[in-house]
Amino acid sequence: MGLLDNLLPWRRPHAAGEIALTDAEWQASIAALPFLRSLDADELARLRELMLAFLDLKEMAGAGGLDLTNEIRLSIAIQACLPILNLGLEYYRGWVGIVIYPGEFVAPRRIHDEDGVVHEFDETISGEAWEGGPVILSWEDAGNAGAGADDGYNVVIHEFAHKLDMLNGEADGTPPLHAGMDRKAWERAFAPAYEDFCRLADAYDAACDRAEAKGDDDAWPEELVFDPYAAEHPAEFFAVISEAFFVIPRAVKAEYPRVYAQLALFYRQDPASRQAA
Repeated sequence: MGLLDNLLPWRRPHAAGEIALTDAEWQASIAALPFLRSLDADELARLRELMLAFLDLKEMAGAGGLDLTNEIRLSIAIQACLPILNLGLEYYRGWVGIVIYPGEFVAPRRIHDEDGVVHEFDETISGEAWEGGPVILSWEDAGNAGAGADDGYNVVIHEFAHKLDMLNGEADGTPPLHAGMDRKAWERAFAPAYEDFCRLADAYDAACDRAEAKGDDDAWPEELVFDPYAAEHPAEFFAVISEAFFVIPRAVKAEYPRVYAQLALFYRQDPASRQAA
């Protein structure tokens, strides 16, 4: 059975001006996302309008028996629109679908190893973005975005960052940069940061293995500042660090200030300054 089999019918919302969104619904939706608290009144107003336009242009579908409620649609649309608040909906061009499962879902994988042997397996994941295709999300993860206020985890921002990365081809950790941005400056910021994080992730894994071998709970290392998945590939580093940029921006600025500066230029936002204010 395919990943997108047994979808509930596509739910196309009404035109943006006809979407029934009460102030109470809006306030409840943003209150559930604590990283939005630092946005000022103008930014929140623009986010609301952008979110309504997003809902008009994109199509959401429930999968796995999920009942696609207004709460779900609003929460995902708000989180998806935060990264493009100062970029515009044009940055989500070329695709329309968002598929939402109740929880984690199984995605089939097919890879070739160095010897040319094909390996097929299933992977349980909470989100995926397809080049030219839909974004697929777990509502259990997306709906708990408020709980990630301390660790920076946000599956919606992560997958939509991949969509931005894919605007200029296969996701590689470098989205199409704006006029005036320097690709070499981007690489000088991201390449050493990625290498540094990979070293930290390797050391963390080794420390966990030693603690497990000893059976000593007190020997477990402290959690990494960012999701260890960032060490998988430069594209994952970009997506993970983008999550953190919006959710725990001061941590990004403290750990990788040059990366933070490049993200601030790309997203045209400075969330660390917003939070400090």
